[in-house]
Amino acid sequence: MFIQKAWRTAAFGVYGFTQFTKSGFVEHAKKFREEDMQIRLDGKNCLVTGANSGIGFATAEGLASRGATVYMLCRNKERGETALSQIRSKTGNMNVHLEICDLSSISEVKSFATKFSSTDKPLHVLVNNAGLLEHKRVTTPEGLELNFAVNVAATYTLTELVMPLLEKAAPDARVITVSSGGMYTEPLNKDLQFGENNFDGTQQYARNKRVQVALTERWSEKCSNKGVGFYSMHPGWADTPGVSKSLPGLSEKLSGNLRSNDEGADTVIWLALQPKEKLTSGSFYFDRAEAPKHLKFAGTAASHGQIGSIVDSLRSICGI
Repeated sequence: MFIQKAWRTAAFGVYGFTQFTKSGFVEHAKKFREEDMQIRLDGKNCLVTGANSGIGFATAEGLASRGATVYMLCRNKERGETALSQIRSKTGNMNVHLEICDLSSISEVKSFATKFSSTDKPLHVLVNNAGLLEHKRVTTPEGLELNFAVNVAATYTLTELVMPLLEKAAPDARVITVSSGGMYTEPLNKDLQFGENNFDGTQQYARNKRVQVALTERWSEKCSNKGVGFYSMHPGWADTPGVSKSLPGLSEKLSGNLRSNDEGADTVIWLALQPKEKLTSGSFYFDRAEAPKHLKFAGTAASHGQIGSIVDSLRSICGI
């Protein structure tokens, strides 16, 4: 077990330093097709979580610049309003709206979903971008471990509750979940809230991100006949406010070779734009291409068999 974990960490480090950095993006971009990003989204409704900074902001701006009606879901009203006015000003698109919700609170997520669903508008694109890496064990007022609450419980609850709106936008609807390459270091684990004594926020974050990838597979199977596509993706190592705050060591070590927010958001926007026949529902994407969900010899693949019981736990925890 220890040897396998050490192998995963080492393999992830080598893979990451060669692929996930800015230089990796520049290399992969040589194969990008310019016309892929010239598709318009006029008349399409898009909801982006964590949209006031980093990859979420770049995603919201990219969708708005292509004519979409964008709903920015943010926790902080002041920062959200600043981001909203910046995007409207930059894109000239006034169909960009701010929604306030603290994703660490499942009851707030439910209230938002109820309010948003009452408009009965079709939802063409849901981007589950909001994420958190808290190094210390923090318990929310609802009794949930904080990383799990934001990264997993909120993602699961919101996606499940807006499913009827996504189905209204079928066959063009899609859910894009921003995961992380960190998930390569962890198998799926039923211990969703890190019950172990020595809490490790980085490890918990990686576990959360593995759950997101497995959930994407599960939703894809469950909704295969509903006209909704599900995709998870890895943005690479980008110079976001979240990275500099949560992983200052990585930010310092890779200074100058971290991706920009726009480069991190590139594949999210690409997934939102492509005709669905070009994409594979349930897959994991990186730099506009399908990517493996498991590193060779990492021993993580079999763990995805546990997703059924994990979904049962999530349904119970989230009260859905």
